Amino acid sequence: MTATIADDNVAVAEVHPVSVARSYRFELVKLVSQWRIRLLVLTCWIAPALFVAAVSQQSSLPSDTLFGRWMLTTGWAGSLVVLGFAGTWALPLLTSLVAGDVFASEDRLGTWRHLLVAVRSPRRIFVAKALASLTVILLLVAGMACSSAVGGVLAVGNQPLVGLDGHLLTLSESAGGVLLAWVCVLAPTVALAAIGLLGSVALGRSPMGLLLPALVALVMQLAQMLPLPVAVRLALPGYAFIAWNGLFTSPAQVGPLLIGIAVSLVWAVIATALAYLLFLRRDFTNLNHDGTARRAITTGLLPLAGLGVLTVAVVAVATPSMGSGIEQDKVQRSVATAFAHLYRIQAKQLNRPDVTEAQLRVTAACNKGAGQVAAHGPGNDWRCVVTWHLPGVEAAGTAVYQLDATSDGRFVADGDGPKEVNGYFLVRTPTGDTPNPLWQFDGNVQLLNATPKG
Repeated sequence: MTATIADDNVAVAEVHPVSVARSYRFELVKLVSQWRIRLLVLTCWIAPALFVAAVSQQSSLPSDTLFGRWMLTTGWAGSLVVLGFAGTWALPLLTSLVAGDVFASEDRLGTWRHLLVAVRSPRRIFVAKALASLTVILLLVAGMACSSAVGGVLAVGNQPLVGLDGHLLTLSESAGGVLLAWVCVLAPTVALAAIGLLGSVALGRSPMGLLLPALVALVMQLAQMLPLPVAVRLALPGYAFIAWNGLFTSPAQVGPLLIGIAVSLVWAVIATALAYLLFLRRDFTNLNHDGTARRAITTGLLPLAGLGVLTVAVVAVATPSMGSGIEQDKVQRSVATAFAHLYRIQAKQLNRPDVTEAQLRVTAACNKGAGQVAAHGPGNDWRCVVTWHLPGVEAAGTAVYQLDATSDGRFVADGDGPKEVNGYFLVRTPTGDTPNPLWQFDGNVQLLNATPKG
């Protein structure tokens, strides 16, 4: 009788599934034990610091990159340069290598039956693998953020950062803004990771599953370069990779960023749910399973395409504009605001009397294509004449800028004279030559209107 009870207890224990926590630890150890994952972790925690430190010692800076022109001034600029590169290239590739391969690796090794015997629950296997891949991805992102920030501060120093509207942030605002920018890109990163899970489940050992997040990110980047309506641009999950720019204006342009984060999280939830449903329907007895193109299209591609159409419709209703968002009055306000802030920085460099933005009364008159085309939309043919006033001086000062505005609202203003204001990249100060903040500067146009037009 005792032996029978013992046998029943053993049988019950044998069929009881392994807990999610144990499965998660097992999958995490499997991931971290791979040499390529270890190499990625090591690279993400060391390479950004070395890159920022090396570039900060060069006389030629990546001025065509956002915040690149400030890398010799403050250590926080280097972290934002790394963030821009990471959102474009590094993070999509990392999600492909981690999430895009977490299920496909079992197909290549033929270990699904062994894993099912050990865990006894496909649901718990999916949750454990998803959590393990997410943990590794978060570790990689944290490494890039910490490494680039520490490397920049040690190489250049903990100086205030100049925002995209020219205003000087405090040290706490600089550090907090950089940290928040890195946190914000977690949402689109998680969305790409979810797409990687879906591709890994749907396509099996096919290399297309591994490349899917990177390909999706590339398509979204190409779309952001096109003159698409604001609603379409904001409805893409990758928009949050660039919308963090709005954190560095005063007041912060958080509207597009919040929309981009919300869209990314919706995509992450839907793609993960599709991968989960597809995984539960899989036939694990077939050792040659490579995924089916039909199931990948019906269960993966079509639902995501429908989600894209739905998000475009929702954002179009929620936002007040279906145009490019780059309009003449917005460009003029952005240029005038940035010039006023940067003029005060230049005045301090030259030991001139301090003036406020209200005293300067800066205005900008901008046209596009020498006035031959409508003054709206992206392009490198914007021209602005900036006018300002000094207290006690009757004549107004003027300066000319050539603008290159991109579809995402960012513009680069290139000084075109007079030489003593913005026509040369250096200004002579009592302590020697120093970069001229008015020679070239980056700006950002708020794509969404502050209030709906009535």
